[in-house]
Amino acid sequence: MSVPRRSRTPLIASLLAAACVGAGGGALLYSAFSSNNTNTVVRQVTVKDTQPASTAPLSVNAIYRNNYKGVVEITAGQGQGSGFVSDDNGNVITNQHVVGGGGPFKVTFWNGKTYDASLVGTDASTDLAVIKVDAPASMIHPLQLGDSAALQVGDGVVAIGSPFGLQETVTSGIVSALHRTITSPSNYTISDSIQTDAAINHGNSGGPLLNSNGQVVGVNSQIRSDSGGNEGVGFAIPSNTVRNVATQLIATGKAEHAFLGVSIDSTASNALIAGVRPDTPAAKAGLKKGDVVTSLGGKKISNPDELASVINGFKPGDSVALTYQRDGKSHTVQVKLGTRPS
Repeated sequence: MSVPRRSRTPLIASLLAAACVGAGGGALLYSAFSSNNTNTVVRQVTVKDTQPASTAPLSVNAIYRNNYKGVVEITAGQGQGSGFVSDDNGNVITNQHVVGGGGPFKVTFWNGKTYDASLVGTDASTDLAVIKVDAPASMIHPLQLGDSAALQVGDGVVAIGSPFGLQETVTSGIVSALHRTITSPSNYTISDSIQTDAAINHGNSGGPLLNSNGQVVGVNSQIRSDSGGNEGVGFAIPSNTVRNVATQLIATGKAEHAFLGVSIDSTASNALIAGVRPDTPAAKAGLKKGDVVTSLGGKKISNPDELASVINGFKPGDSVALTYQRDGKSHTVQVKLGTRPS
């Protein structure tokens, strides 16, 4: 197992966004997947205000009873993970790193019955995938996606999955932090990730993180740990990202993301451009190394993470106004965003 680099490296907004590991305690990050795990990194960002949920919370028992039949164990060619049924057609959402090694794929339901599944599509840049299980309609119990933007720090959450192959395991905790940035298997940033102290271990990857209303607000993906086991610091991909990507995967088998084509200096306190990739939207708009991006599409940009998050909110082909500082002067240009390369 490789050790993550401790030196600072450039962060490439919506191109290559490898952040830095905090030095405290030498903790590493692991995918929550039962296989030969690889390390990734997490970046702490400022927590923004969010809106509270309005519905009275359910008990952990009620959340489990309402959802456990829709949570599955996935066995892939290189290991085991979790997932959940997303619609009546048998589409199952999970992590890309659970199924990215190839099939055959087997899906085991709450009652121990196992069925074959086929790959619908994967998106390594958000660590999400969809497989389709060939099971009777009586076995299909879709879970409801919630609004991850409505979460607040301290909200109760519940994780259901198959840690170490122990099916239908439920754990509970709270939202420990919001707007974390973690790194995907293809080294892109996954913005607005959810940090939780609900116990997440190897085999939980791809399983749902549910809010107190029993809605899926995240897909459990990574843990930070000295030992490789749960130490109360887990990360889930937000449901609003999941909804966007899964919809595209089910429709076309692939997901597209907006792309600017700049690298941003992760050591700077602002969105300082460290480099511009040739023949990209940024290059065509005349951006140069040393420019500081201050707004995009009317949204203020004050650091690398905000730039990546804002770009992810657009679609390829969108034309947006980009404002930057150069030599003390402000400039605004129109940029037609491209498609993120794989």
